[in-house]
Amino acid sequence: MTMEVRQARADDHDDIVAFTSDTWSDRFDRGDYIPEVFPEWVASDGADQHTVVAEADDGRAIGVCQVVALSAHETWAQGMRVADDARAKGVAEAMNDACFEWARDRGATVCRNMVFSWNAPGLGAARGVGYDPATEFRWAHPDPDEDADADANGASGLDAVADPDAAWSYWQRSDAGEELAGLTLDPAETWALSEATRERFRTAADERRAFAVRGADGTRGAAVRTREYERERGDGADDGESATERWVEYGVGAWDDVHAAQTLFAAIARDAADLGADRTRVLIPETPRHVSDAAYAGIAVSENPDFVMAADLTGRR
Repeated sequence: MTMEVRQARADDHDDIVAFTSDTWSDRFDRGDYIPEVFPEWVASDGADQHTVVAEADDGRAIGVCQVVALSAHETWAQGMRVADDARAKGVAEAMNDACFEWARDRGATVCRNMVFSWNAPGLGAARGVGYDPATEFRWAHPDPDEDADADANGASGLDAVADPDAAWSYWQRSDAGEELAGLTLDPAETWALSEATRERFRTAADERRAFAVRGADGTRGAAVRTREYERERGDGADDGESATERWVEYGVGAWDDVHAAQTLFAAIARDAADLGADRTRVLIPETPRHVSDAAYAGIAVSENPDFVMAADLTGRR
């Protein structure tokens, strides 16, 4: 089919809404987020962000995708959507090539994206346009609780302290860091993962918080708070209740064993309560040990993992 991939414009909004409003209506009560964020994407495009659409020969936008710079060498692709009547016609490939070209031009060596594990067509499409598997993660959801204490009698000999250097050192040697390919939630771009740095942990000490679980034999766990935000309540709001929930998000949780996990999640629960959070989520590795440790510690975990894919841009022309 004839099409052109170009930078998105504000007047593409109606076309984008037409094919994205019901993307996952069978799974999410809030539907797709693209109709809501597309105007903001267009308005904020610039040196570190590029939103493209595929335009059919009749002038209609039939696809959309965005690529964002996360660091000097990392980019993140998101929001790939194609209209039903334009699928399997090279639209996704053309938009993806344009995003890769933009990323290469600004010096990026890698582009990553995230695909829900249950989205088999999306996973196949990602592999088809040049992405390879990178890592997988799941969300843990400790309840905010100002009185949370996993070790009231001190039997485990563990406590959690705000120590970014200890947290960073632990992260570097942890199996969680290896399983997650060194990635944690990006502090600036929502729903993106980027390579963790010592500066990120130290910044967390000043602007957010970095936790280290310590015992007599050294540091045995770590977590870092990434962001706080308001989002629409997924279950609606009853009379007298706010229509929004306050979420606090932690970029990674890592620990040695169940006792360390219990201590870490208790510290997170207290921290979230101090911030007036209604809900939390903590990124954890998708391994049998980490997921079962969290469950054994009494922490709710998400039903499905999410997959991160990565494309090596260094050899692309």
